[in-house]
Amino acid sequence: MWSLASPIFSVPDENAHATKAIAQVNGQVIGYHVPGVKHTVVDLPEGYSYAPHILCFAYHPNQPANCGVELGDASGTDWFNTWVGAYNPLYYYAVGWPSLILDGAAGIYGMRIVSGLLAAVFVAWGFQAAMSVRRSRWMPLGLAFVAAPMVVYFFGSVNPNGIEIASAVALWTALPRLLEQFDSRKMVGDVWVLPRWYLWMIVAIASVTLATARATGPLWLIVVVGICFIATGWKPVKALFTTGRAYIPLGFVAAGGIFSIVWTLSGGSLSSQADKSDAPLVGASFMQGFVHVLRTTPGFIQQAIGYFGWFDAPLPTTAYWLFVIPLGTLIILAFTASRRRGLITVAVMVAAAIFVPALVQGYSVSQTGIIWQGRYGLFLYLGITILAAWVLCAKDGDRAAFLSTRLTWIGAAMIASYGLLAFVAVMWRYVVGSAAPISEMWKNPAWQPPLGWPTLVALYALVSIVFVVWTGWLAGRAARLDDAGDSTVSGTAADSSPERVLRG
Repeated sequence: MWSLASPIFSVPDENAHATKAIAQVNGQVIGYHVPGVKHTVVDLPEGYSYAPHILCFAYHPNQPANCGVELGDASGTDWFNTWVGAYNPLYYYAVGWPSLILDGAAGIYGMRIVSGLLAAVFVAWGFQAAMSVRRSRWMPLGLAFVAAPMVVYFFGSVNPNGIEIASAVALWTALPRLLEQFDSRKMVGDVWVLPRWYLWMIVAIASVTLATARATGPLWLIVVVGICFIATGWKPVKALFTTGRAYIPLGFVAAGGIFSIVWTLSGGSLSSQADKSDAPLVGASFMQGFVHVLRTTPGFIQQAIGYFGWFDAPLPTTAYWLFVIPLGTLIILAFTASRRRGLITVAVMVAAAIFVPALVQGYSVSQTGIIWQGRYGLFLYLGITILAAWVLCAKDGDRAAFLSTRLTWIGAAMIASYGLLAFVAVMWRYVVGSAAPISEMWKNPAWQPPLGWPTLVALYALVSIVFVVWTGWLAGRAARLDDAGDSTVSGTAADSSPERVLRG
């Protein structure tokens, strides 16, 4: 639904990413430099000529999306000056092929849909891994935040930020499950639904995808893996690295990471020296950049929760409570109901979400200025919700177990409601402009998305209801399985073994 909801190139940097993908699948992997032009130039095939007026609505929240010309218009040029021309090519091959079949806006929407479907695969793997053991009653709530509107907004766009987030979700869930299988202490009373080779497949593919999605991918992979190692402890990590069969997927991950690093260093995709007019604090010191990002972290969190378009479609601040309440409840429960290792895990995860962006931006601020945006931290913020749910599922988190099903239903309903509100608000902004009364969407729509905005809203509402029901059902099923397993261990329910409940 999000891939269709907004006009093409209304997602940040989508014009640069889409034109690179179009040129790349037509044989131009990197592009070329033109004297006097700052960025890489790529050639566009017939049907994709680009005119800057396509983005006439960007930065103008009161301007509906009907003001520009179409992609492929005769007034456009057959080239584009893209600032991502030297980025790692894997993502662009994966999503760019619809442009070989379709022209103009239809090709961009096709690429968006493909991007969304690829992200859906990783999210599905995340849910599979999360629910693959008996103790998983909190995982549906932790993963419900993947349905947050900013997350699925980038899933349904031509932007590697979306696949970066989706692959991180799969890794945040599958890697702890894989490490648990190497920990003999975790095997008592647990049922492993997914075999180890399957978890290895998810971990390996998600790791390589995360490492190659953007230039910072290898660093993000180290951060995710390192925190998962802290969460599970040394014993399973040692067992993983001393198991012979593990070196095949580990080698695959290492090859992907090395390829990403080599491409970044040799392909010129590292940021060049910015001018002072390009971003704030160009030429500043590490400490200046570090402190600036820490001070503006609340603003980055707001961007990650609900700031759409080219920073021209924010949601009403009061609407954030629909998202903040379930988020805060889950984090507080993780801090109060878990014991030592769980407490350390959540604390490290929260600290990483705050300090990693500051450290990275502080390191690069002299060259790039402050270029961090809230969307870059979404993979870290989702790591908080997933690992908070994971520690609550552990045996030492049982003190809050009785709340899991009801809080999942309530939390999923609030997140879905927030998503629907955001969906309508974003289309309001593009259909008639933010300043126009919402009634104008019915009376006099200036722009319409594919299928029309009423159809998309109705479908989004339907899918949201299905998602809430499915998530709540998963939580209830996991709670019954967990309770049945505890009864079996205590000897009070001999006929309710975890295996029998799983078969049922």
